[in-house]
Amino acid sequence: MSYIPGVEQAKELVMRYNKDPFHIQHAETVSKVMGELAKEFDPDRVDFWAAVGMLHDIDFELYPEQHCVKANEMLHELDIDEEMIHAVVSHGYGICADVEPTEFMEKVLFATDELTGLIGAAALMRPTGISDMEVKSIKKKFKDKKFAAGCSRDVITTGAQMLGWELDTLFQKTLDAMRA
Repeated sequence: MSYIPGVEQAKELVMRYNKDPFHIQHAETVSKVMGELAKEFDPDRVDFWAAVGMLHDIDFELYPEQHCVKANEMLHELDIDEEMIHAVVSHGYGICADVEPTEFMEKVLFATDELTGLIGAAALMRPTGISDMEVKSIKKKFKDKKFAAGCSRDVITTGAQMLGWELDTLFQKTLDAMRA
């Protein structure tokens, strides 16, 4: 029988393999966004979505060149649930993994992972942070390829397309979830 960790257990696993506060904060942010979006789209599985968000980069600090490949191995060794592993690995689709996001939850993770970085960076530039940020601010930063250059606009755009959402919808839902 495989194991489905809750958010707190997932965080303990992430902290076992990641020491950089930035990586831990990113995991917490993505976990929060996934949990908030689950409330709208899959209310019976909020904890599952949030745990997936927490675990999504479990291998990144130790194995940045083998990201998602090592996550697959690590999570199997920990006897983590197969659905959870597939979700974690699929967030790297087309970048560092050939596992495609097929479930709605996996597409949400794929779409929001990079976007949380862009929104977070934009919030740092504002005296009021994220509290009164609007979609138009995100769109402006999104168009500026030099801003938060490590956040792939192609991945964000592809994620929105996978979900069948306009970019504005993805921006607003992610912003609202980060603000919650």
